[in-house]
Amino acid sequence: MSWLGLTGKVAVVTGAGGGIGKAISSAFAGAGANVALLDLDGAAATDSANEIGGLGIHCDVTDPASVAEAVAKVEAALGPADVLVNNAAFLSPGNLDEVDIAAWQAMLDVNLTGYLRSAQAFGAAMLERGSGALVHVGSISGNHQQAFSNAYSASKAAVSMLSRQLAFEWGPRGVRSNVVAPGLVRTPLSEAFYADPITRAAREKVVPLRRIGRALDIAEAVLFFASDRASYISGQEVIVDGGYAQTLMSHVPRPGYADD
Repeated sequence: MSWLGLTGKVAVVTGAGGGIGKAISSAFAGAGANVALLDLDGAAATDSANEIGGLGIHCDVTDPASVAEAVAKVEAALGPADVLVNNAAFLSPGNLDEVDIAAWQAMLDVNLTGYLRSAQAFGAAMLERGSGALVHVGSISGNHQQAFSNAYSASKAAVSMLSRQLAFEWGPRGVRSNVVAPGLVRTPLSEAFYADPITRAAREKVVPLRRIGRALDIAEAVLFFASDRASYISGQEVIVDGGYAQTLMSHVPRPGYADD
């Protein structure tokens, strides 16, 4: 793992109490980085940190004071951040014709503004030092609208532009910014979809690689973007979905042709 050049680097991961965030944190720890796991659920952050050998910190990315406190704790214990992974997000289902604006705003506060707030707070030391990497966890729903998702798809689309804007503005000062956009991934939050074997098989069938993604699949893409191996990559987005986003034409009826 020394090939990645992450040994001794300080990596901060938001939304790290479980699921994809925990997998990302574990992968950084395995690559030799010093990892700070931030989560709104401080107990979950601490438990995950104890499991992988990192630092668990309660952090509400919608609260400037909470983020500033997290920065202070990370710097006191580990030093300034070399890498920030913006992962904290949530989805509150609903259709746009009936969405409550307060609920819409709450999702944007976490999924979009929280990313900027964390980037500003942890990126300050990167800009002063003249080096650093931001990796934002987006979603294929940021490029392909998702039914009943309230502000989620809009927020993830905005994350992609935020990342490109950060790459443009902060690149001359040595800081890179990229997006990893997951497709169908099996996590504790999505496990209910896969409990039914018929649903699981139907989902697997629409993915060209014929399997549902693992949190580790996302973590490994994040590690690459954060590493020295990606030192000339910035303002980009990689979709980690087993090829699912490339299946649009498979929905067009073609009588007489195989559909598998």
